[in-house]
Amino acid sequence: MNDVITIVSGLPRSGTSVMMGMLEAGGMDVAVDNIREADEDNPKGYYELEKVKDIKSDYSWLDNVQGKVVKMVSMLLYELPSTRDYNIIFMQRDIGEILASQRTMLQRKGNRSDINDEEMGKLFNRHLEEIENWLAGQKNMRVFYVNYKNVIEDPRNIAQVINHFLNETLNIEKMVETVDRSLYRQRSALMKASDVITGTKESKNPLESVESVEKENDKEKIEAQLRALGYM
Repeated sequence: MNDVITIVSGLPRSGTSVMMGMLEAGGMDVAVDNIREADEDNPKGYYELEKVKDIKSDYSWLDNVQGKVVKMVSMLLYELPSTRDYNIIFMQRDIGEILASQRTMLQRKGNRSDINDEEMGKLFNRHLEEIENWLAGQKNMRVFYVNYKNVIEDPRNIAQVINHFLNETLNIEKMVETVDRSLYRQRSALMKASDVITGTKESKNPLESVESVEKENDKEKIEAQLRALGYM
């Protein structure tokens, strides 16, 4: 049995559900419970496992997802126990598009954010820099970065490189077929999309760039946003 756990991660609205759908179509076993049902924001489903949100207090569910793929918001990656091995597909997307999509989602849910987009964008960018630096230093985690725009524009190439990354025999054609370009509804006029990114960076201490108190405040603001969106 393959003990490695594959995780699709990133910020909410970065394309994680699309990637989960591709992997399922390709033949991978996805760990989902369908408690959160498909809706207008994710008409093909959220591909979530509710227990993932409780990983800080209980990670026993990891025993049941070995050899499978599970979706996890990037803020929770820090909680993964170092005693296991992970393949992480980290979705990237223009921050402006992410914020616009999150704003639309909050409005549909009847919620609102107490933080404006400019400040939230800075918080998200800082978090992404920190989590990427942290991931680069984790010897039990193989990380593959994929830009959502590239998934939409060239799904075949993305499917092929992911298949290589996972050392799987995935069905490339079915992975390509599941990508629905019409769902790319929030597009940035100033898109600065990078290609698929692989490799490692020099590991840095994620606490070096900010004071601990400020960092904790930032973390609380981000987590409040994720809770409002239903991801934590």
